Amino acid sequence: MDAAELKTRARAAIDAHAAELIALSHRIHACPEIAYQEVQASGWLTDALRRQGFDVTPGIAGLPTAFRAVAGSGHPAVAILAEYDALPGIGHGCGHNIIATAALGAGIGVRAVIDQLEGSVQVIGTPAEEVYGGKVAMIREGAFDGLDAAIMTHPGTQDTVIARALACAELTVEYHGREAHAAAQPERGINALEAMIIAFNSINSMRQHIRGTARVHGVITDGGEAPNIVPGHSAASFLVRAEDDAYLEELKRRVIACFEAGATATGATLELRWNPNQYAAMNTNMAMASAHRKNLAAVGRTLPETETPRPMGSTDMGNVSKVVPGIHPGIAIAPPDVNSHSPAFAEYAASPSGDKAVIDGAKALAMTAIDILTDADLRAAMRADFERSRQTAASP
Repeated sequence: MDAAELKTRARAAIDAHAAELIALSHRIHACPEIAYQEVQASGWLTDALRRQGFDVTPGIAGLPTAFRAVAGSGHPAVAILAEYDALPGIGHGCGHNIIATAALGAGIGVRAVIDQLEGSVQVIGTPAEEVYGGKVAMIREGAFDGLDAAIMTHPGTQDTVIARALACAELTVEYHGREAHAAAQPERGINALEAMIIAFNSINSMRQHIRGTARVHGVITDGGEAPNIVPGHSAASFLVRAEDDAYLEELKRRVIACFEAGATATGATLELRWNPNQYAAMNTNMAMASAHRKNLAAVGRTLPETETPRPMGSTDMGNVSKVVPGIHPGIAIAPPDVNSHSPAFAEYAASPSGDKAVIDGAKALAMTAIDILTDADLRAAMRADFERSRQTAASP
C-alpha cells in the first residue's frame, strides 16, 4: 500500500473520531489545569489512547501527568507530542486543549495503518510547557531517547511550518534590605525596593543596546508593606529571551550586572535564582517542515510561499529539537489581531475555528508521520539537516 492510500485511511480514521476529539478538546478547555496539575487532562487522554489500542505508560520521566502511548514497534520511531497545561488566571489562552487533541487524533490516524508500516508511533504527553519546561525535565530522564522524529502543532493566528521560538531563561530576584521608619529614621534603613527600581531602570537602559529579537521583561512580586516603612524586602520574576542560545548566555550576564548595580547602589543583599529548566531556541527541521507544508495544504490550509515568522515566544519544544529532529508548526484559529495568552484567544480555542484546527492539525500531523515512516530519503534528509544544525550551533 502506497503512502497516499495510507494517508487516505488515516484521515478517514480521524474523521470517524472527529466528534469525540472535539468533545474532548472542549472538555479540557472547560477544566483548565496549570503546570504539573493536569491530572484530568492526562487521564482523559490516556483513557482515549488505551481504547484505541495503544500501549500506555503513565507517569514517565518521574512526572505524574506525563505519559507515553505506543503503537507498532521498532524504527523508524515517530513521536507526536501533546501539551495540555493551562495558563494561570486565563485558562486555555494558548490553546493547549487543541494541541492535546490534535496529537490524540494524529495518533489515532497513524494507529489505523500501523500494521501496514515498519516502525512505531508514540503519543507522548508533556506537562508544564507554560511555566516549568516539563520537556526539559523529560529530556534529562531520557524520555526522547531513541526517537527518529518529534512533531506537534500549535494554535495561533496563521498557518506556519517554521517556528521562530526564542531561547528563554527564567530568573527569580530578591533583595534583602533593612526596615526602618520611613520618616523618623530613614537613615537606618536599606531600601530593597529602591534596589529593584534601579535594576529595572538599568535593564530599560540596556534594552536600547541589545539585538532586536531579544527580550527582557519582568514583574515586581513584592515591593514592601506600607509607605511609612522602608522596604526590607523586594522580589521580582524576569524572563530573558534571545534568538540563539549563545546570545542568551551573554544577555544573562548583562542582566545580572543590572541587578548587581541595584545592590551596589543601595547596600541591599542580592539573591538570584535561575530556573534550571532553561528553554532552548527552536531548531526547525527544514526537511520535515517541507513535508508538513504539503500536508497542511492537502487539508486545505493556505501558507505563504516564503515564511518570515516573527519571534513567537519560547517553548520547551526547542529543547526537544536539539536532541531529535523536530517541527513545531502553527495552525490558525484566530484573526491576526487577537493576542495569544489572552481571554480572547481562549475563546477561540473552543470555537468552531478551534474545532477545525483539531481535525486539520491531526490529519496534517498523521500524514507527516506517515511520510517519515515510509520515506527513507526523507529520513536521510531530516538527519542530514539535524546534523548540520548541530554543527552550526557548535561553531564559535
